[in-house]
Amino acid sequence: MIQPTLGRIVWFTPDPKCPMSVDRDGRCAAIVTSVQSDSFVNLTVFDADGQTHAKQRVPLVQEGDAPPATGHFCQWMPYQIHRARELAAAAG
Repeated sequence: MIQPTLGRIVWFTPDPKCPMSVDRDGRCAAIVTSVQSDSFVNLTVFDADGQTHAKQRVPLVQEGDAPPATGHFCQWMPYQIHRARELAAAAG
């Protein structure tokens, strides 16, 4: 599990009902603005048009977790997951 911290970048996937402009994969870039717990964060989301959106108490889906069936969520990018694995392996 990667600990969420202030300022980290995540991928944000909006609820399909949300009228937010997204990239071709249906995601947006977001910055963690507050850590509520290991599972919930507050975000500033940047949509595909460059507009910002404040999102509170967003579920943070960790590697191996299933995303929620409904609603929005965020997740780590593949590079971050790969890097966390490298650091864990180096730590032994």
